[in-house]
Amino acid sequence: QVQLVESGGGLVQAGGSLRLACAASGSIFSSYAMGWYRQIPGKQRELVASISSGGVTNYADSVKGRFTISRDNAKNTVSLQMNSLKPEDTAVYYCNADVPNGWTSFRYWGQGTQVTVSS
Repeated sequence: QVQLVESGGGLVQAGGSLRLACAASGSIFSSYAMGWYRQIPGKQRELVASISSGGVTNYADSVKGRFTISRDNAKNTVSLQMNSLKPEDTAVYYCNADVPNGWTSFRYWGQGTQVTVSS
C-alpha cells in the first residue's frame, strides 16, 4: 500500500504561481512513475504532467511551458511548479503513483488539493 499526501494548493490570481508537492510512502519510490492529474466537477480527470522512474516528463498541451514536474527520490516527493496560472487551471489536483508489480502495476491516488485561480 502506498500513501500519497498532497500539499500546496490554494487561491491565486491569474498570472501567479503555485507549487504543489506530493509525499509518497514506500521504500522503492525511485521505481514509481508519478503524475499529476486534475478534475473539474462534472468532467473526467485529466493528466496534467507525468514523470517516469527515469525522469522522462510528459505534459498536457494546455500546460506546456507553464508547468514543470520534478521528483526528489531522496525525499520521496514529486512536485508541480505552476507558473502563469490561468482561471481555466482551477481544479482539484491529484497526485498519482504507478507502482510496478511484476508484469503489471498498481495505481494509487492522493486525496487531492484545490487550486483556484481568480481572474
